[in-house]
Amino acid sequence: MAKVVGLGGVFFKSEDPQKLADWYQQWLQMDLTFPNGATFTPEAVPRNGYQVWGPFAKDTEYFNPSKQDFMINLMVDDLDAMLEQLKPSGCQIMDDTEKSEFGYFGWFIDPDGNKVELWQPPTTPPEV
Repeated sequence: MAKVVGLGGVFFKSEDPQKLADWYQQWLQMDLTFPNGATFTPEAVPRNGYQVWGPFAKDTEYFNPSKQDFMINLMVDDLDAMLEQLKPSGCQIMDDTEKSEFGYFGWFIDPDGNKVELWQPPTTPPEV
């Protein structure tokens, strides 16, 4: 039987896709040379990094304060530096960060109102 072997991409609508893409390129240093987005090669994924596909309950508050029905999670190499880098961008940065066996997490709201979770993978794999 055929099976899913990985996450192929995240696609979403924007009122001004080029403006949003330019913002991500400027503030998060995303390479947007691929048509309609950025690609991340397996070699670029940090050790202990992985992909997650996860439905949440309709009434979850985890995506707040965004009004969207989705949240984007991006792997980063240095969460603290990325949050500092975002400060002059004007985006809303959530005050709290979280460390767990699954890594180090921080959040912001992008110019389109999407909640973005930044994830620095753990140095050792979690025991799942």
